Amino acid sequence: MSDSDQYVAKKGLEGVVFDKTTISHVNPAEKSLYYRGYPVAELAANCSYEEVAYVLFHGELPNKEQLSSFSERERAARELSPQLLEVLQRFPATAHPMDAIRTVVSYLGMEPDFAGVETAESALEKGLLLLAKVPTAIAATQRLRRGEKVISPRPDLSLADNFFHMVFGEVPAAETVKAFDGSLILYAEHSFNASTFSARVIISTQSDLCGAITGAIAALKGNLHGGANEAVMLMLQEIGSPERAKTWLQEKLAAKEKIMGFGHRVYRYGDSRVETMSRFREQVAKQYGGQKWVDISEILQAEMISAKKIYPNLDFPAGPVYYLMGFDIDLFTPIFAMARMAGWVAHVAEQLSDNRLVRPLAEYVGPAPRSVPPLSDRD
Repeated sequence: MSDSDQYVAKKGLEGVVFDKTTISHVNPAEKSLYYRGYPVAELAANCSYEEVAYVLFHGELPNKEQLSSFSERERAARELSPQLLEVLQRFPATAHPMDAIRTVVSYLGMEPDFAGVETAESALEKGLLLLAKVPTAIAATQRLRRGEKVISPRPDLSLADNFFHMVFGEVPAAETVKAFDGSLILYAEHSFNASTFSARVIISTQSDLCGAITGAIAALKGNLHGGANEAVMLMLQEIGSPERAKTWLQEKLAAKEKIMGFGHRVYRYGDSRVETMSRFREQVAKQYGGQKWVDISEILQAEMISAKKIYPNLDFPAGPVYYLMGFDIDLFTPIFAMARMAGWVAHVAEQLSDNRLVRPLAEYVGPAPRSVPPLSDRD
């Protein structure tokens, strides 16, 4: 069998099964998503992000004692070192927050708490530290870019409550916090997506946790992955009013332009997370007077399904939710990274538990073998 017969490229690795996992399961036909066997919609409705992080790390939902211990360790690790805070203050004001968070995680990899050879067990221990420190760094990034003083974390608050405290100096109504916490749960994990795959490839070389997560953040920044939630809100702002939505979409489709927040490599019949996130969007819109964003979104969704049979993904309702809560648009993807930290860490630990270096092959389509002519014969 020749190389050309044996190795056939699958562009974007579409349809390629890379490895086995016990962490999450996407069932496109049923439009369903499970974390460790638990339906994600039920987790978002009934659990906190900390509970979901625990189940991703350890395989089972925690009891009260386990959750208390897990939460206490997370809350105790939220502070950033003075040296790292000084580095944050030196970042260019024009830098994208994703670049800032990528650099923060890389810096953390040089601190003593993250030193040592990586194992599945150490990845989970250090991963809990990342779960605690990355929200602090994201909040500090938004405040420094706004010319505001950094607010220290509070160990008496939940992860979601504390994030609002660090960004805005106050905690909003419980309904708002629940919507935010629910969004973190929906974003926490999604099988072998581009950023998770990046993390697993990096850790398979026996690199370190922070190196793997730095690579994952870099992958997540792109508009075809995590950056789509930012692009969705910019699109809604461009449309501006429900009256313009249908015409705007028709013009874009006629020009064969990509409509952000629609389509998914895995979900062909709709993203299982959209229904839950859309309910959060409607709730937050009522609280903050953002009904026009809901109306524009519903028109776009109906028209895209009717015209193209293409369904929205999670980023489509998430964008306006974060915008109405007051977050800068370019902070949306760092929030996604903050949520996905639990999934990334779980995958790094799983990869390390039964590791094999990820080293794919390529289908060669270049020139046939040929000799090297002397310089004098090259025209």
